Amino acid sequence: MLAAATALVGVLALVSALTPELADRANLVRSVLPPGFPELARVLVLSFGLALLLLSRSLARGRRRAWTLALAAVIGVAIAHLAKGLDFEESIISLLLVIGLLRYRSHFDAPGDPAARRPVAGTLLAVTAMVGLGIVFGTRGMPDRVGDLISAIAVLLTLRALILWLGPFPEHVSQSLEERHRARELVESFGYDSLVFFTLRRDKSFFFSSSGDSFLAYRLVGSSALISGDPVGKQSEFASLVADFVARARDNGWRVAVVGADRERLSLYREQGLGRIIKIGDEAFIRPELFSTEGRAIRKVRQSARKVSERDGISFRMVRVKDADAELRLRIEQISVAWLAGRRERGFSMAMDDLFTPGSLLALAFDRGDEPIAFLHLVPSPAGGGYSLSTQRRLPGGPGGISEFLIVESLAWAREAGVPELSLNFCAFRSLLNIDEQGRLRYRLARRTLLGFDSVFQLERLSSFSHKFHPEWRPRYVCLERLSDLPAIGLAYLRAESLIAAPRSPGRKRSPGSA
Repeated sequence: MLAAATALVGVLALVSALTPELADRANLVRSVLPPGFPELARVLVLSFGLALLLLSRSLARGRRRAWTLALAAVIGVAIAHLAKGLDFEESIISLLLVIGLLRYRSHFDAPGDPAARRPVAGTLLAVTAMVGLGIVFGTRGMPDRVGDLISAIAVLLTLRALILWLGPFPEHVSQSLEERHRARELVESFGYDSLVFFTLRRDKSFFFSSSGDSFLAYRLVGSSALISGDPVGKQSEFASLVADFVARARDNGWRVAVVGADRERLSLYREQGLGRIIKIGDEAFIRPELFSTEGRAIRKVRQSARKVSERDGISFRMVRVKDADAELRLRIEQISVAWLAGRRERGFSMAMDDLFTPGSLLALAFDRGDEPIAFLHLVPSPAGGGYSLSTQRRLPGGPGGISEFLIVESLAWAREAGVPELSLNFCAFRSLLNIDEQGRLRYRLARRTLLGFDSVFQLERLSSFSHKFHPEWRPRYVCLERLSDLPAIGLAYLRAESLIAAPRSPGRKRSPGSA
């Protein structure tokens, strides 16, 4: 509420600075103050208003530095309102905000980032240099355009210093070799969930319990800390682990969200203050022992797989990564590079960033010349015995239906190997995408919006592809402290998944199974 009030005072300041003063008040001020002071006060009101709008965001995160600067800015704008044209109304509103900031100052306890001091000092030094340069050239009668340029650069540098000072400074991924080994041990001992192996990505940081017997993986994107799936380790420590992480996030002014939470853990997050729970989609998984390609309902998958095998002469082989020789690894990398074609890797919740991570499998498709042309990368849920599809890649121009072929053959292998479950994909907003034209208007509008972005996010195509195999569905959730955090968390999640990117070329289609 104080952050919103600060933004409101900032808006009032901007409106006041950009509108004419009451004539009688303005004349009284000019008769009392030295010439030029009312005009300077107007500039100050404008500047303080902009500063308050910028500071309101950091106040909402409880940052102490923002509170200090906001208090000074509100006092300054109250005085400037009077000096500008005896704007008593705006000054009184500003002073009421001062009282609120002082009354609730204890709520602003998030410390500033010490790492910001050096870049802020360097930026302010540059501001000082620009001001000095302006003074030197001003005494020599420099052109107005040069003076305006120097002033603009000084203002931009000042804004940069303010942004750096408010922070938080971006946190680098922290994974020591010891932490990585310990995280892997916990995943192998306690990893039942189909998303658990993805906590070992190299772009995630680890947060351990005090005993070291449980951890969670997260990534900091801007001011949003995205926890990847559920905690791993001893279940008895999960409550204190999540509570400690939330406390750390509050100390640093971070938003917190659990992304991809399982239904069984929702009560845990509610108890720890992450009680705003939203279903974000469903994970498609198949039990190999129950899967069959017989029957009319799945005939398209059966026909595609048979065509690839019989007509195109494609063969299948499952290879453990540890058994892949140097030549095969090189071919896998070449297929991956050809498929990406210069685009960045996507993934955060359900994609591994290392094709040769120990314990994973490669489901390979070979052409008639026994050369690999496509593959699936499967990672385990070690304690549960299942596998999750992490990546699918193929050489451009390969036979159609190669995705169906690889999945069908992988399921046949899994059935023979006694694998209890194979997780295919995560389908975001699946429920919305399945809304028919008789559904509520708001849901139909949401569906059309999602379909409009399908060329970028491929949500509908991924869902349709997964439906071909008649999987079971496991709901996944995002857990937040406040619904107001959702827009920022959503953008952070899109960035983490590398989904905010340029659309693919229309001449190049991507298989839905590659997500």
